[in-house]
Amino acid sequence: MKKYLIATLLVLSLAIHLALARPVAADDAKTLNVLVMSDTAYSDKDVSSMTASFNTEHPDINVKVDFVPYAGLRDRILLSQGSDGAYDVVLIDVIWLAEFVKRDLIIDVTDRVDSSLRSQVFDGAWKTADLNGRLYGFPWLVDAKFLYYNKKMLSDAGFSAPPKTWDEMNNQAQVLKDKGIVKFPIVWNWGQNEEIVCDFAYLLAARGGQFFASDGKPAFQSEGAKVLDYMRSQIHSGIANPSSREYNAEDGRRAFLSGEAAFSFNWQYVYALSKNPAESKVVGQVGVAPVPAGPGAPEGTSVNGSMALSITKTSKHPEEAWTYVTFMTSKDLQDKYAKAVLPVWTASYSDPAVVAGQEELAAAAAPNFKNMVLRPVIANYVQMSSALQEGIQAVLYDKAEPDAVLADIASSVGNQ
Repeated sequence: MKKYLIATLLVLSLAIHLALARPVAADDAKTLNVLVMSDTAYSDKDVSSMTASFNTEHPDINVKVDFVPYAGLRDRILLSQGSDGAYDVVLIDVIWLAEFVKRDLIIDVTDRVDSSLRSQVFDGAWKTADLNGRLYGFPWLVDAKFLYYNKKMLSDAGFSAPPKTWDEMNNQAQVLKDKGIVKFPIVWNWGQNEEIVCDFAYLLAARGGQFFASDGKPAFQSEGAKVLDYMRSQIHSGIANPSSREYNAEDGRRAFLSGEAAFSFNWQYVYALSKNPAESKVVGQVGVAPVPAGPGAPEGTSVNGSMALSITKTSKHPEEAWTYVTFMTSKDLQDKYAKAVLPVWTASYSDPAVVAGQEELAAAAAPNFKNMVLRPVIANYVQMSSALQEGIQAVLYDKAEPDAVLADIASSVGNQ
């Protein structure tokens, strides 16, 4: 009897061990559907690899990722919410936060993030998911516009360092033009697209201006008119390429990396491409610096171009979704892929292994990520952005005057 009991216990023990060790069948795993953009600084291959690692570590969760170009990301998120919760986790742009919260599309995760954790991530990155002190996601991509410059051109003109103020940049550009080093020293991305609003935002901040006052009334008209005068003077003076009025970020990037300009303002992805002979004719000549200081703002006052991972209100598995979000935004994972995108974690920038090979970019990122400003945090931002794009373009093509354009826009958006 004793032997029988022992044998029975051994069999039961083995059965329990095998049951615990058995991989979770696909049918048993909780499936999460995730939507991100296909043209993020993380490649589709990167994101797929990250997700495969997550699935391996969490056999009880099966994550499937869909990719869509940035231009279609917002619409896909909005449309998917009517299909019984097509996605559990979505990538949101900082400019959509207010709209998505108003539409009740994403959940509040404030209580999941303690103060210790918040202190480890750039404040500017948190603003991507922070609305009125409540968090609706976790920062995944931290980005801002940088000043890119051609070191050889500046050296040939007698300059040993890039400009630290907007006045210095204009002066250097004029010298470069006068000496015949480059026909149009500056290239901008001022076509009728979101890039022109991004530049308007940090140029407005550089003068100490803001979009809305504390009482919610539009406050961008006065300083904004001076900004539009400045933007127009860039074209009229000949220090900026007139084709800037037709360019998007990629157009400006190609012009700069082909050696057509000494200065360009663009996102962090350009830094890696500047070192690639297949993409750049000026390999070894490109430097990167913080956005110049203005009379009303310090060096590094750039525009917030960050994005966050958020959990949808229709997700049937919010706990598992949060597990995935925290994995994808974790410091260890972001450090591993730092050559693709700089991490949101402040401690990463003091780690030589993380910044190796991109020390100059990391140094420029510190003030940029600290001082970056937001575009209007309003539910009808898409409409305001469209109005700004059209209005600024009209000024650049001498079809309208700054005061009239901004007065019309202020009237149309009303108080916030």
